[in-house]
Amino acid sequence: YSTILHSIKSEFPHLHLHAYSPMEVSHLAANSRITIKRALLKLKECGLGSMPGTAAEILSKRVREEICPEKLSAREWIEVVETAHRTGIPTTATMMYGHIETVEERIEHLITIREIQKRTGGFTEFVPLPFLPGGNQLGERLCMENGFECINGTNDLKVHAIARIILHTHINNIQVSWVKLGVRLAQIALHCGASDLGGTLMEERISKSAGATSGEYLTPSQLNNIIRHTGRKPATRDTLYRTITPQFE
Repeated sequence: YSTILHSIKSEFPHLHLHAYSPMEVSHLAANSRITIKRALLKLKECGLGSMPGTAAEILSKRVREEICPEKLSAREWIEVVETAHRTGIPTTATMMYGHIETVEERIEHLITIREIQKRTGGFTEFVPLPFLPGGNQLGERLCMENGFECINGTNDLKVHAIARIILHTHINNIQVSWVKLGVRLAQIALHCGASDLGGTLMEERISKSAGATSGEYLTPSQLNNIIRHTGRKPATRDTLYRTITPQFE
C-alpha cells in the first residue's frame, strides 16, 4: 500500500491522493502487525492526503452483525477515522441507508458522525448513500421477505434534509450521489440540504451492478448545467473543498 502511494507521488508530486478506506487500513495494519496509528503515519509519509469514509454502512452493532459481519465493527471504524484525523489525514463520512436499519438507527449514526467531528474536525463531507438491492445477497434476501420496499425518493430527500439539520455548523458539505439517486432527484436534493453534487466518475461498478441506471460519467459541462438549472451557481473544488479555478460563471 505504501509503495503504491510512494510510486505515484514520485511521478506526480502535486497530485492529492485520496485513498484507502477504514476497512483497508484496518486490514493492512493487522496484516503488517502494526498499530492503526503507525500504519496511518506510514501512509501519510508516503503521500496519502485524505481517505474515503466508506464501510461505515450504519454504525450500529445490531445492523452490522446482520448485514456486514465480516467488516470491521462500528467501534473499529470510529477508531480508524479518529486516528486518521488526529494524524492529520482528513476523511469523508458516509451512511448507507434503506435496508434493515430503523429511523432511530439512522439518527444515531448521524449523531455519532457529529460527535466525532466535534472531537476531531476531520470530516470534509457527509455522503448519504441509498441501498440498492440488485446484485447482492442482502438485497436478494430482503426482496424475498414480505413487506420490504426500496426507499422512495421522498425519504431520500428527508435523509439529506435531516442530515443537514443534525450536522449543521459541524459538517458544512453534504454530497448527493447523482449516480444512485438519478440526476433529477439529485437536483431536488440540492434544495433539501445537499450542497455538493457527486463528482464525475470515469468508471463505477458498485451502483451499476446493484441496479442503478443513472450512468457513470458526466462531463464538467453537464454538471454545470445540472446545477445551474436548480438556480445554484456551480463552482469547482478540490478534494478538501477548497474552491479552485476555473469557476463556472
